[in-house]
Amino acid sequence: GKTEIYIRLIEEALKLGKSSIMLVPEISLTPQTVDRFLSRFGEEKIAVLHSKLSVGERYDQWQKIERGEAKIVIGARSAIFAPVKDLGLIIIDEEHDDSYKSEMSPRYDTKEIATYLAKENNVPVVLGSATPDISTYYKAQNKEIELLELTKRANKSELPEVEVVDLRNELASGNKTMISKPLYEAIEENLKNKKQTILFLNRRGFSTFIMCRDCGYTAKCKNCDITLTYHLKENKLKCHYCGYETEALNVCPECKSKNIRYFGTGTQKLEEQIKEIFPQATTIRMDVDTVTKKNSHEDILKKFKDDNINILIGTQMVVKGHHFPNVTLVGVIAADSSLNIDDYRAHERTFQILTQVAGRAGRGKDKGKVIIQTYNPDAFCIQYAKKQDYRIFYDTEIHIRKQLRYPPFCDIMLIGISDKYYKNVESVSKSIYEDIKAKIKTKNLPIILYKPVPAPIDKIKNKYRWRIIIKCKIADNIIDEINETINKINKKDVRVVVDLNPTNML
Repeated sequence: GKTEIYIRLIEEALKLGKSSIMLVPEISLTPQTVDRFLSRFGEEKIAVLHSKLSVGERYDQWQKIERGEAKIVIGARSAIFAPVKDLGLIIIDEEHDDSYKSEMSPRYDTKEIATYLAKENNVPVVLGSATPDISTYYKAQNKEIELLELTKRANKSELPEVEVVDLRNELASGNKTMISKPLYEAIEENLKNKKQTILFLNRRGFSTFIMCRDCGYTAKCKNCDITLTYHLKENKLKCHYCGYETEALNVCPECKSKNIRYFGTGTQKLEEQIKEIFPQATTIRMDVDTVTKKNSHEDILKKFKDDNINILIGTQMVVKGHHFPNVTLVGVIAADSSLNIDDYRAHERTFQILTQVAGRAGRGKDKGKVIIQTYNPDAFCIQYAKKQDYRIFYDTEIHIRKQLRYPPFCDIMLIGISDKYYKNVESVSKSIYEDIKAKIKTKNLPIILYKPVPAPIDKIKNKYRWRIIIKCKIADNIIDEINETINKINKKDVRVVVDLNPTNML
């Protein structure tokens, strides 16, 4: 599909003596992309850049690019900064992906940098996605960028059949496992036919939180206001925000009761249940915990493909771009985990994830099947993901965004204030708010300003967090005024970060 088009575009650039940058969202996609490019272009012309390289390896690749030997640079978002000679083309695959925006300093949006570089060098940028970012597609609809559509799947393979299972009915019929009856039957059928299955659950660990059933105590991180996740293999409780870990609990530290219950589900627990239900099946897991070592992404995916392992269980790493011809079944264990987040893009993210994961099924000669398990079967993003119809989803979502004044109809500026002392955070937040409020009146700034409030996760790494949200159409005068406000506030050690159209509202 898309990759073949990218390869042919790069061939055209090479004929003109030009270099290309090819970006992918996840490191796990890099090996697969590299393999396909190596078979077409040979090793000498290609350089690979991503965060799992050692300093020495990164240096060697950088030098290769700087000397002009590497005409094709493949990598994750930071590869956009590669010192490419004679740039002729930039390709951003899965352009809707959040990972193209850096959440840490320096904060940058890869797509903006690509656009800037393209203008400077007078070269095209190609954005590719089966589920484009709403704002990107809006620009295409308004002829700001050109829209090119692929109407057929590669090799003319059919779209998979999608079934939505209402988990409320499963509960009512007494099924308390993570696998619904339709999914159980489909896995069984797949095992019989020697076909492979991918099970997707966007949560790692064994249980999402631990609670005492007598007094209601929940085990929380001592540095962050977030519940600890239980990891079975190490028998430890871990914080997925700061890395804090502690021994698992058998006795409640508050009331000394032994009535401790592990709630929620993660990939580890799913793997345990699959082994119980299908003891004959071979399984492999792919999440942040299993890919810590170098090349572990490649090893897991290679093992799944070469050893024809029956079931791959994973988080969103398994959703994107992978090509496994023998996978005919994809099960989404809980479609609601991305739907119930405090973010205006919750529907968009859910639709994207479901459509992307559905795209992993039936890529070979056999027809694929997708089973989506959810407690919200009527949510429009789930219904349209079932139809795999991006246009109808876009038309519904853009209408809602226009009514509520969300991007692309405005920009969202999030001012994040954090410090280890709560009082400091509160006073700095209020000072910034009052100053901007005064400027709106005196300078007639076209801004919608919301009062400062604690962030949804109001403490991470021992720092309290508040936020101020601003809606506006970003312009130089607004940026100047906000900068002036922040620079003149007496901040002491308080950290203030301004994020434009953030990918994470938490």
